[in-house]
Amino acid sequence: MYLDLVMFAALIGCILIGFPVSFSIAGVATIFAFLGWASGAMNLALLGALGQRVFGVITNDVLIAIPLFVLMGVVLERSRIAESLLETMGRLFGGLRGGLGVSVVLVGALLAASTGIVGATVIAMGMIALPTMLRSGYDPRLASGVVCTAGTLGQIIPPSTLLIILSDVMSNGYQQAQFEQGKFSIETISVGQIFAAALLPGLTLVAIYIAYVLGRAHFVPADAPAADTGEPRPDALTVAGAVVPPILLIVAVLGAILGGVATPSEAASVGAVGAILMAGQRGGVSPRLIFAGAAALFLLAVAAGAAPVRLQRSDVTMLGWVQGAAYAGLALLGMAAILASLVRMARSGMLKTAVTSTMTVTAMIFATIVTASIFSLVFVGLGGEERIEEILTAMPGGPTGALIFCMALVFVLGFFLDFVEITVILLPLIVPVLILMGHDPVWLAVLLAINLQTSFLTPPFGFSLFYLRGAAPPEVTTGHIYAGVAPFIGLQIVGIAVIWLLPAIATWLPTVLF
Repeated sequence: MYLDLVMFAALIGCILIGFPVSFSIAGVATIFAFLGWASGAMNLALLGALGQRVFGVITNDVLIAIPLFVLMGVVLERSRIAESLLETMGRLFGGLRGGLGVSVVLVGALLAASTGIVGATVIAMGMIALPTMLRSGYDPRLASGVVCTAGTLGQIIPPSTLLIILSDVMSNGYQQAQFEQGKFSIETISVGQIFAAALLPGLTLVAIYIAYVLGRAHFVPADAPAADTGEPRPDALTVAGAVVPPILLIVAVLGAILGGVATPSEAASVGAVGAILMAGQRGGVSPRLIFAGAAALFLLAVAAGAAPVRLQRSDVTMLGWVQGAAYAGLALLGMAAILASLVRMARSGMLKTAVTSTMTVTAMIFATIVTASIFSLVFVGLGGEERIEEILTAMPGGPTGALIFCMALVFVLGFFLDFVEITVILLPLIVPVLILMGHDPVWLAVLLAINLQTSFLTPPFGFSLFYLRGAAPPEVTTGHIYAGVAPFIGLQIVGIAVIWLLPAIATWLPTVLF
């Protein structure tokens, strides 16, 4: 019986014909569960674990960070941070040959670390940077490729929803592998470790993109000429005004996670509050109130951590009551800045669209994760887990051959499936086997993350291609976009090869921090 493999093929077929993803996953799983029961290949009593699985997903502390990071990204995107960054960077680097391309890559990296939303970044740069690049004489294919690829950096540079979901999958796979090895005092993998592991590889990809743009501008000057933006180079104060706020937000969020000060969900809430304050300041709220509120919240976090006060205790001293009053004052000042920002966002209509977008994206992600747990349960019941293990162990080349096969499989599926679908359906099946073969789980996670990032660029269903097609000027054709991303898909493979040959790029920072 090959019901497990037929089940996987049926799922891909349903998704390709356009049926909603979460319904496809749950429907195919249900149908094949009954087919397995009817043919004697599966015991339906296994579905008794379904409720426990779903409950485990919706109570997972790690996944709580997803809606908060999505909200942070949506608010920053709606507050036109991208436009300010692109304009400033374009004026700063535009006079260099290939300078506009470099500025787009750098802005993509900054937006990746502050928003993490691929669609918003690609659309913003497609509407702002792409026309400027074309007016400056850039080859439409190179301009399209740079915009598409820079926008996907939000998947590999933390914080990103891909890395949060991937960390959960890798942690579960690592625990499963340890159980199969007979270890019951198990280790886990945290979101912070995956964030730390992905940081340097993400910057390595940025360096590879910039080197390619500058090299192409050097050898084919007509493709990326120096641009005359018609405006003077910005001074240091202007550059700082555009770059420092998102960098401070990045440092606050990533620093809290990597430094072990806060959990991912707590750091995500800090990022969401920071984004709201930045949106309020750009919307017209008094800068003094915003800065005072941000400073008050920062002082409150530091002071409450260093000298906590528990006013409900009977032995509280007068100093404790003074501290409590001071902390309450700081909290009220911070709340005043947040409320003023929310009111301004509500009046402009930004708050409603931000909340709606956050709910839509979060619902899509969680629906896929929950239904994928149903799919994996049925797949395991049909014997798919053992079949995957047999296939990988039979691969020529041992552990290396198995990993090459899995990376190629993920790459090919990326032409047709979304990264969430691949992450929550395929990876839980192959990750435990690869870890049992001796591959480092953190290093493996980074390789898979770069591979999944590539799925945004691969036609015909690469999301970045669709986003740019909707935002690009009429003179940029679909052929230009497809031809433009082809070299960057090759650069993604180069990036994977670099991390493969130099694993310390991915493993050094997590080892130091954790």
